[in-house]
Amino acid sequence: QVQLVESGGGLVQPGGSLRLSCAVTGTIFSSDVMGWYRQAPGKQRELVADIASGGRINYGDSVKGRFTISRDNAKNTVYLQMRGLKPEDTASYYCNVRRFDGTDYWGKGTLVTVSS
Repeated sequence: QVQLVESGGGLVQPGGSLRLSCAVTGTIFSSDVMGWYRQAPGKQRELVADIASGGRINYGDSVKGRFTISRDNAKNTVYLQMRGLKPEDTASYYCNVRRFDGTDYWGKGTLVTVSS
C-alpha cells in the first residue's frame, strides 16, 4: 500500500515562497515518477512538475522558472520549492506517484493560498 502525505501549504503574500514536501510510504520502485499537481476551484487538475528517479523533470508552463521540484530517493520524499508566487497559484496541491503500469497514487492535498 502506497501512502502519500503532503505538508508545507499555507497562506503567503504575492511574491513570496513556500516549500511543499511529500513523504511516501510503501513500496517505491526506481521507475516510479513522483510529482505535484494542483487544482483550483472550478478548474481541472493540472501538472505542476514531475521528476523521474534518473532526474528527468517536466514543468507546467505556468510555473517554469519559478518552481523547482526535487526528489530524495533515500527518503522517498519529493519537494516543491515555489518562488515568486502569484494569486493564480492558489490551489490545492496534490502529490502523485505514477507507476510504470500507469497506476496513480495520490495524497490528500495541501492548500496554498496566495493573497495580500
